[in-house]
Amino acid sequence: MSPENSQWGPFDVAEGATPLTDEERQGLKPTWIATRSELNDAEANNIAKALRSRRWSKRSTSELLDDLRMRRLHADMFGDVWSWAGKYRTTEKNIGVFPGDISIKVRDLVQDAAYWFQGEQMTMDEAGVKFHRDLVAIHPFANGNGRHARAATDLLLSSVGGQPFSWGGGADLMDNSRIRSSYIAALRAADMGDYAPLLTFVRS
Repeated sequence: MSPENSQWGPFDVAEGATPLTDEERQGLKPTWIATRSELNDAEANNIAKALRSRRWSKRSTSELLDDLRMRRLHADMFGDVWSWAGKYRTTEKNIGVFPGDISIKVRDLVQDAAYWFQGEQMTMDEAGVKFHRDLVAIHPFANGNGRHARAATDLLLSSVGGQPFSWGGGADLMDNSRIRSSYIAALRAADMGDYAPLLTFVRS
């Protein structure tokens, strides 16, 4: 697995030239990757390629809000790097729902979000942060959950004619930084029902 699995799974710890352990290399496709820095670069390139694809830029809201489409997005974002990309995790983590409940929780979320993004119950920004927080909380995949949830949220906002979030001004949220700390704190506040810090952060 990659270095994203910490207490707050959606955030990677940038450790530069630190060699990957044998456990961290399980499921890794490119045999040349040996360090955390090389892994981060490979994942970033894979994500950028996926999100440039017309497959995602032209999707409607209803097409995006589908559990199979959520898995397909993860597969496209990480499939060049990891053999398990797009597959729901099968082991328990210190964050996220029980593995056997993942598929049900994701289906429930996309069905609920279809109403949120109609704009009758909440604003588009409110719908976006709630969708993002709920998807991160489910933690569907072994890794890449934060980046996947941010990408899915931005695609949904674009599909309804909104502006994607700035996520702290475009900072690398995988780095140990003040901005990353603010992101984590905002997510924790949302877990407790206070979405104000996250609403502020995503447009900062």
